Amino acid sequence: MTRLTRTFAAVAALGLAFGAASFAPPAAAREYVSVTVGTRPPPPRFERVPPPRAGYVWAPGYWNWYGGRYVWVGGRWNAYRPGYVYRAPVWHPYGRGWRIERETWVRDPHWHR
Repeated sequence: MTRLTRTFAAVAALGLAFGAASFAPPAAAREYVSVTVGTRPPPPRFERVPPPRAGYVWAPGYWNWYGGRYVWVGGRWNAYRPGYVYRAPVWHPYGRGWRIERETWVRDPHWHR
């Protein structure tokens, strides 16, 4: 084996070792943060819903808790997910405060391929 070949092999092995040491698979679990707020959210704002778009579902605006206050998040289009139903965020009374149930997609029990 020539000196150049040995050097190349050593650099390649080092690269593989470094790459394997720094590789981290994507997380399997989804992080969820729950926030309880002491005051009721303001009433929803009026939003004009745009005309339907093929392949999309309208997600209405909602009040989010951010930076110690309620902040309005405007409505937007989400790409349709076959076999699922979109559920918008909803605030619920929780103890002496309010807790938000985040937006999510749930399986549609009536959906068939």
